[in-house]
Amino acid sequence: MKSKVYFTKELTPEKVVELYQALGVELPGKVAVKVHSGEKGNQNFLHPEFWRPMVEAVNGTIVECNTAYGDATGGVRDNTDSHWKLLEEHGWTKYFDVDLMDAEGPDVIWPIPNGKILKENHLGKHIMNYDSMLVLAHFKGHPMGGYGGALKQLAIGCASRAGKALIHSAGKTDDRYETWQKHASSVEFPEAMADAAYSVAEHFKGRIAYINVMKNLSVDCDCCAVAEDPCMKDIGILASLDPVAIDQACMDLVIHSDDPGKEHFMERVNSRNGIHTIEAAQELGAGSREYELIEM
Repeated sequence: MKSKVYFTKELTPEKVVELYQALGVELPGKVAVKVHSGEKGNQNFLHPEFWRPMVEAVNGTIVECNTAYGDATGGVRDNTDSHWKLLEEHGWTKYFDVDLMDAEGPDVIWPIPNGKILKENHLGKHIMNYDSMLVLAHFKGHPMGGYGGALKQLAIGCASRAGKALIHSAGKTDDRYETWQKHASSVEFPEAMADAAYSVAEHFKGRIAYINVMKNLSVDCDCCAVAEDPCMKDIGILASLDPVAIDQACMDLVIHSDDPGKEHFMERVNSRNGIHTIEAAQELGAGSREYELIEM
């Protein structure tokens, strides 16, 4: 059977909740809600007010991890103190319980026996405190991955600083200062992303849901302190229980759009071999690229 992906063109907080309810799932226990909290200076990230009704509907805790980069990119989320300060500045702590999952070590390490590149995933250890996960992704471009969606939130998003370095370096180093000299190839990096994403999806299997919001469609990620303005008009909201299907559906909505900005967007995706992340995740068994789009 094809995976179901629910879609609406209405971009409101209330529609996010409506699409989640259409999935017919109730996430059990303590719910980790993975968001992208936005880098300092970024103008495109989705603010906590947009996500608030959805997070409250599942009584969730916002979860994030520190990044593997710092001053070289203008980012401040690479250490707990400055990251926490930014979470406060961006309003996340005003509305929600927030957990920096790798604020204290040691990392939790999950094996990936069938991984294409990685044989283990290093994650913020607090991930073990949660019974289920809701992945709230802002679908957009990405400087290294080509695009960012549900799979990136599972992979880079849940990885600790060491885990991020391992993904970026295709397992060569967990040192964030060395990883840029050992950066993975355009085949290795998407496959390492898929490996890491698969391990998180498997851990929460049957207890995880995905929502992608196609708004502020820049070629750059919310991790960029200096990001390009959006190059396409907003498209809508998607929800699914399949991370591969939801990312593929978003990609197809861009590809089949008549928006002239799609050429610029897809140049970013294709120049970084971004779709290979989706291909590799399907090959690992994280989900299916075959889906049924159900418009609401």
